[in-house]
Amino acid sequence: NLMKKILITGGAGNIGASLFNKLINNKNYFIYVLDNFSTGRKDNLNLTGKENFKIFNSDINNFKELKKIFQNNSFNYIFHYAATVGVQRTQNNPLEVLKDIEGIKNILNLTLDKDIERIFFSSSSEVYGEAIEIPQNELTTPLNSRIPYAIVKNVSEAFLKSYNKVYGTKYTILRFFNTYGPLQNEEFVISKFVKQALNNENLTIYGDGKQTRSFLYIDDNIDFTIKLLENNLLINETVNVGSDIEISIIELSKKIIKITNSDSKIIFSPPLLEGDMLKRLPDISKMKKNYSNELIKL
Repeated sequence: NLMKKILITGGAGNIGASLFNKLINNKNYFIYVLDNFSTGRKDNLNLTGKENFKIFNSDINNFKELKKIFQNNSFNYIFHYAATVGVQRTQNNPLEVLKDIEGIKNILNLTLDKDIERIFFSSSSEVYGEAIEIPQNELTTPLNSRIPYAIVKNVSEAFLKSYNKVYGTKYTILRFFNTYGPLQNEEFVISKFVKQALNNENLTIYGDGKQTRSFLYIDDNIDFTIKLLENNLLINETVNVGSDIEISIIELSKKIIKITNSDSKIIFSPPLLEGDMLKRLPDISKMKKNYSNELIKL
Protein backbone atom coordinates (compact mmCIF):
# COMPACT_ATOMS: atom_id res chain seq x y z
CA ASN A 1 0.00 0.00 0.00
CA LEU A 2 1.73 3.15 -1.21
CA MET A 3 -0.76 5.54 0.35
CA LYS A 4 0.96 7.77 2.91
CA LYS A 5 -0.99 8.29 6.10
CA ILE A 6 -0.63 11.68 7.70
CA LEU A 7 -1.94 12.82 11.08
CA ILE A 8 -2.36 16.56 11.65
CA THR A 9 -3.07 17.47 15.27
CA GLY A 10 -4.74 20.86 15.53
CA GLY A 11 -5.74 20.12 11.95
CA ALA A 12 -8.79 22.42 12.01
CA GLY A 13 -6.79 25.52 12.98
CA ASN A 14 -5.31 28.16 10.68
CA ILE A 15 -2.07 26.43 9.71
CA GLY A 16 -3.25 22.85 10.26
CA ALA A 17 -6.35 23.26 8.08
CA SER A 18 -4.39 25.09 5.37
CA LEU A 19 -1.97 22.16 5.30
CA PHE A 20 -4.89 19.72 5.15
CA ASN A 21 -6.54 21.63 2.30
CA LYS A 22 -3.38 21.36 0.20
CA LEU A 23 -2.44 17.74 1.04
CA ILE A 24 -5.98 16.40 0.58
CA ASN A 25 -5.77 17.07 -3.17
CA ASN A 26 -3.07 14.42 -3.45
CA LYS A 27 -4.71 11.01 -3.82
CA ASN A 28 -1.58 9.34 -2.47
CA TYR A 29 -2.24 10.80 0.97
CA PHE A 30 -4.80 9.79 3.56
CA ILE A 31 -5.15 12.62 6.06
CA TYR A 32 -6.26 12.25 9.67
CA VAL A 33 -7.26 15.42 11.48
CA LEU A 34 -7.25 15.51 15.26
CA ASP A 35 -8.69 18.60 16.92
CA ASN A 36 -10.65 19.38 20.09
CA PHE A 37 -12.30 22.29 18.22
CA SER A 38 -11.65 24.80 21.00
CA THR A 39 -10.32 27.27 18.43
CA GLY A 40 -10.21 25.09 15.29
CA ARG A 41 -13.29 25.06 13.06
CA LYS A 42 -14.62 22.26 10.94
CA ASP A 43 -15.58 24.67 8.17
CA ASN A 44 -11.87 25.52 7.78
CA LEU A 45 -11.54 22.09 6.16
CA ASN A 46 -12.29 21.77 2.47
CA LEU A 47 -14.03 18.38 2.50
CA THR A 48 -16.26 18.74 -0.58
CA GLY A 49 -15.87 15.73 -2.83
CA LYS A 50 -13.03 14.33 -0.74
CA GLU A 51 -12.87 10.84 0.72
CA ASN A 52 -9.23 10.40 1.77
CA PHE A 53 -9.64 11.79 5.28
CA LYS A 54 -10.89 11.04 8.78
CA ILE A 55 -11.58 13.48 11.61
CA PHE A 56 -11.06 12.78 15.32
CA ASN A 57 -12.73 15.13 17.77
CA SER A 58 -10.23 14.57 20.53
CA ASP A 59 -7.75 16.27 22.83
CA ILE A 60 -4.03 15.80 22.33
CA ASN A 61 -3.43 16.00 26.09
CA ASN A 62 -5.80 13.13 26.88
CA PHE A 63 -3.58 10.03 26.84
CA LYS A 64 -6.42 7.50 27.00
CA GLU A 65 -8.27 8.95 23.99
CA LEU A 66 -5.06 9.32 22.03
CA LYS A 67 -3.90 5.80 22.82
CA LYS A 68 -7.10 4.39 21.34
CA ILE A 69 -6.59 6.41 18.14
CA PHE A 70 -3.01 5.15 17.82
CA GLN A 71 -4.07 1.55 18.43
CA ASN A 72 -6.74 1.65 15.74
CA ASN A 73 -4.90 3.67 13.06
CA SER A 74 -1.41 3.82 11.65
CA PHE A 75 0.43 6.94 10.55
CA ASN A 76 3.56 7.52 8.47
CA TYR A 77 3.93 11.20 9.34
CA ILE A 78 2.65 13.39 12.14
CA PHE A 79 2.30 17.16 12.05
CA HIS A 80 1.91 18.09 15.70
CA TYR A 81 0.26 21.51 15.42
CA ALA A 82 -2.29 21.32 18.27
CA ALA A 83 -1.78 24.00 20.92
CA THR A 84 -3.56 26.59 22.99
CA VAL A 85 -3.03 29.77 20.93
CA GLY A 86 -3.72 33.53 20.92
CA VAL A 87 -1.97 36.17 23.06
CA GLN A 88 -4.94 36.92 25.33
CA ARG A 89 -5.97 33.27 25.68
CA THR A 90 -2.49 32.00 26.45
CA GLN A 91 -1.86 34.77 28.97
CA ASN A 92 -5.20 34.39 30.71
CA ASN A 93 -4.97 30.59 30.91
CA PRO A 94 -1.33 29.75 31.70
CA LEU A 95 -2.21 26.35 33.19
CA GLU A 96 -4.12 25.36 30.03
CA VAL A 97 -1.02 26.26 28.06
CA LEU A 98 1.27 24.18 30.28
CA LYS A 99 -0.97 21.15 29.75
CA ASP A 100 0.29 21.07 26.15
CA ILE A 101 3.53 19.52 27.45
CA GLU A 102 1.43 16.36 27.91
CA GLY A 103 0.56 16.49 24.22
CA ILE A 104 4.13 16.21 22.96
CA LYS A 105 4.89 13.47 25.51
CA ASN A 106 1.77 11.54 24.43
CA ILE A 107 2.69 11.75 20.75
CA LEU A 108 6.29 10.69 21.37
CA ASN A 109 5.40 7.81 23.68
CA LEU A 110 2.64 6.50 21.43
CA THR A 111 4.91 6.48 18.38
CA LEU A 112 7.80 4.60 20.01
CA ASP A 113 6.79 1.15 18.79
CA LYS A 114 5.41 2.47 15.52
CA ASP A 115 7.19 2.98 12.24
CA ILE A 116 6.78 6.74 12.07
CA GLU A 117 8.91 8.40 9.42
CA ARG A 118 8.92 11.86 10.96
CA ILE A 119 7.20 14.18 13.42
CA PHE A 120 6.89 17.80 12.28
CA PHE A 121 6.42 20.15 15.22
CA SER A 122 5.01 23.68 15.15
CA SER A 123 7.31 25.61 17.41
CA SER A 124 7.22 29.39 17.46
CA SER A 125 9.26 32.55 17.16
CA GLU A 126 8.16 33.06 20.78
CA VAL A 127 10.98 30.73 21.90
CA TYR A 128 13.41 33.59 21.15
CA GLY A 129 11.60 35.85 23.61
CA GLU A 130 12.65 39.51 23.58
CA ALA A 131 15.19 39.86 20.81
CA ILE A 132 18.78 39.45 22.00
CA GLU A 133 20.05 39.62 18.44
CA ILE A 134 18.47 40.35 15.08
CA PRO A 135 17.96 38.50 12.85
CA GLN A 136 17.14 35.51 15.02
CA ASN A 137 19.16 32.45 14.01
CA GLU A 138 18.17 28.84 14.76
CA LEU A 139 21.56 27.86 16.16
CA THR A 140 23.25 30.93 17.54
CA THR A 141 20.48 33.13 18.97
CA PRO A 142 19.92 32.45 22.69
CA LEU A 143 16.38 31.41 23.59
CA ASN A 144 15.04 34.02 25.97
CA SER A 145 11.50 32.72 26.38
CA ARG A 146 9.57 33.50 29.55
CA ILE A 147 5.85 33.31 28.91
CA PRO A 148 4.25 29.86 29.37
CA TYR A 149 3.37 29.53 25.65
CA ALA A 150 7.02 30.01 24.64
CA ILE A 151 8.36 27.80 27.44
CA VAL A 152 6.07 24.95 26.35
CA LYS A 153 7.38 25.24 22.78
CA ASN A 154 10.93 25.23 24.11
CA VAL A 155 10.30 22.19 26.33
CA SER A 156 8.62 20.38 23.41
CA GLU A 157 11.68 21.01 21.23
CA ALA A 158 13.83 19.48 23.99
CA PHE A 159 11.56 16.42 24.14
CA LEU A 160 11.87 15.87 20.37
CA LYS A 161 15.66 16.14 20.46
CA SER A 162 15.90 13.86 23.49
CA TYR A 163 13.65 11.16 22.01
CA ASN A 164 15.70 11.40 18.84
CA LYS A 165 18.91 10.82 20.83
CA VAL A 166 17.56 7.95 22.89
CA TYR A 167 15.08 6.25 20.53
CA GLY A 168 15.96 7.58 17.09
CA THR A 169 12.59 9.30 16.60
CA LYS A 170 12.91 11.59 13.58
CA TYR A 171 11.65 15.16 13.78
CA THR A 172 11.66 18.56 12.14
CA ILE A 173 11.11 21.59 14.35
CA LEU A 174 9.38 24.42 12.47
CA ARG A 175 9.74 27.72 14.29
CA PHE A 176 6.80 29.62 12.86
CA PHE A 177 6.96 33.40 12.75
CA ASN A 178 3.77 35.42 12.14
CA THR A 179 1.77 33.64 9.46
CA TYR A 180 -1.36 35.25 8.06
CA GLY A 181 -4.09 34.03 5.75
CA PRO A 182 -7.83 33.69 5.18
CA LEU A 183 -8.42 31.04 7.88
CA GLN A 184 -6.76 32.99 10.67
CA ASN A 185 -9.07 34.02 13.47
CA GLU A 186 -9.49 37.63 14.46
CA GLU A 187 -7.29 37.59 17.53
CA PHE A 188 -4.27 38.00 15.30
CA VAL A 189 -3.11 41.38 14.10
CA ILE A 190 -3.57 41.22 10.30
CA SER A 191 -6.98 39.52 10.36
CA LYS A 192 -8.11 41.88 13.13
CA PHE A 193 -6.95 45.02 11.28
CA VAL A 194 -8.43 43.86 7.96
CA LYS A 195 -11.82 43.22 9.54
CA GLN A 196 -11.79 46.56 11.36
CA ALA A 197 -10.72 48.40 8.22
CA LEU A 198 -13.43 46.77 6.09
CA ASN A 199 -15.98 47.89 8.67
CA ASN A 200 -14.46 51.40 8.92
CA GLU A 201 -13.83 50.82 12.63
CA ASN A 202 -10.86 52.23 14.52
CA LEU A 203 -7.66 50.17 14.37
CA THR A 204 -6.23 49.79 17.86
CA ILE A 205 -2.48 49.66 18.33
CA TYR A 206 -0.94 48.66 21.66
CA GLY A 207 1.89 50.98 22.63
CA ASP A 208 3.44 53.36 20.08
CA GLY A 209 3.20 50.99 17.09
CA LYS A 210 6.95 51.05 16.56
CA GLN A 211 7.24 47.35 17.44
CA THR A 212 8.14 45.40 14.31
CA ARG A 213 7.12 42.03 12.94
CA SER A 214 7.58 40.10 9.74
CA PHE A 215 4.62 38.35 8.14
CA LEU A 216 4.64 35.19 6.04
CA TYR A 217 1.66 34.38 3.84
CA ILE A 218 0.15 30.98 4.62
CA ASP A 219 0.79 29.54 1.12
CA ASP A 220 4.55 29.97 1.58
CA ASN A 221 4.37 28.26 4.95
CA ILE A 222 2.46 25.29 3.52
CA ASP A 223 4.44 24.97 0.27
CA PHE A 224 7.71 25.01 2.20
CA THR A 225 6.51 22.39 4.70
CA ILE A 226 5.23 20.07 1.97
CA LYS A 227 8.55 20.44 0.17
CA LEU A 228 10.34 19.25 3.33
CA LEU A 229 7.93 16.32 3.57
CA GLU A 230 8.16 15.20 -0.04
CA ASN A 231 11.91 15.69 -0.50
CA ASN A 232 13.04 14.36 2.89
CA LEU A 233 14.67 17.68 3.77
CA LEU A 234 15.80 19.01 7.17
CA ILE A 235 15.37 15.73 9.07
CA ASN A 236 16.31 16.18 12.76
CA GLU A 237 16.77 19.91 12.22
CA THR A 238 15.24 23.17 13.38
CA VAL A 239 14.21 25.84 10.89
CA ASN A 240 12.74 29.33 11.09
CA VAL A 241 9.66 29.59 8.88
CA GLY A 242 8.91 33.23 8.25
CA SER A 243 9.60 36.31 6.17
CA ASP A 244 12.70 38.49 6.53
CA ILE A 245 10.87 41.69 5.60
CA GLU A 246 10.38 43.82 8.70
CA ILE A 247 7.37 46.10 9.13
CA SER A 248 6.27 48.19 12.10
CA ILE A 249 2.73 47.75 13.39
CA ILE A 250 1.96 51.37 12.57
CA GLU A 251 3.14 50.91 8.96
CA LEU A 252 1.09 47.72 8.78
CA SER A 253 -2.08 49.47 9.95
CA LYS A 254 -1.60 52.30 7.42
CA LYS A 255 -0.99 49.80 4.63
CA ILE A 256 -4.18 47.88 5.46
CA ILE A 257 -6.27 51.08 5.62
CA LYS A 258 -4.88 52.07 2.21
CA ILE A 259 -5.43 48.65 0.57
CA THR A 260 -9.01 48.39 1.88
CA ASN A 261 -9.70 52.04 1.00
CA SER A 262 -11.05 52.48 4.52
CA ASP A 263 -12.11 55.49 6.60
CA SER A 264 -10.72 53.86 9.75
CA LYS A 265 -8.65 55.90 12.17
CA ILE A 266 -5.69 54.56 14.12
CA ILE A 267 -5.99 54.79 17.89
CA PHE A 268 -3.41 53.90 20.53
CA SER A 269 -3.89 51.80 23.66
CA PRO A 270 -1.48 51.30 26.56
CA PRO A 271 1.16 48.68 25.72
CA LEU A 272 0.50 45.06 26.67
CA LEU A 273 2.14 44.10 29.96
CA GLU A 274 3.90 41.07 28.53
CA GLY A 275 4.23 39.07 25.38
CA ASP A 276 4.40 42.02 22.97
CA MET A 277 8.00 41.84 21.80
CA LEU A 278 9.67 44.95 20.44
CA LYS A 279 11.25 43.24 17.45
CA ARG A 280 10.95 39.89 15.81
CA LEU A 281 12.80 39.05 12.64
CA PRO A 282 13.99 35.60 11.56
CA ASP A 283 17.19 34.65 9.83
CA ILE A 284 15.59 32.61 7.04
CA SER A 285 18.70 31.63 5.09
CA LYS A 286 18.08 27.98 6.00
CA MET A 287 14.49 28.16 4.79
CA LYS A 288 15.52 29.91 1.56
CA LYS A 289 18.19 27.30 0.88
CA ASN A 290 15.50 24.60 0.94
CA TYR A 291 12.79 26.62 -0.80
CA SER A 292 13.33 28.13 -4.22
CA ASN A 293 10.14 30.21 -4.48
CA GLU A 294 10.01 33.96 -4.13
CA LEU A 295 8.15 34.72 -0.90
CA ILE A 296 4.74 36.34 -1.36
CA LYS A 297 5.11 40.00 -0.42
CA LEU A 298 2.77 41.66 2.04
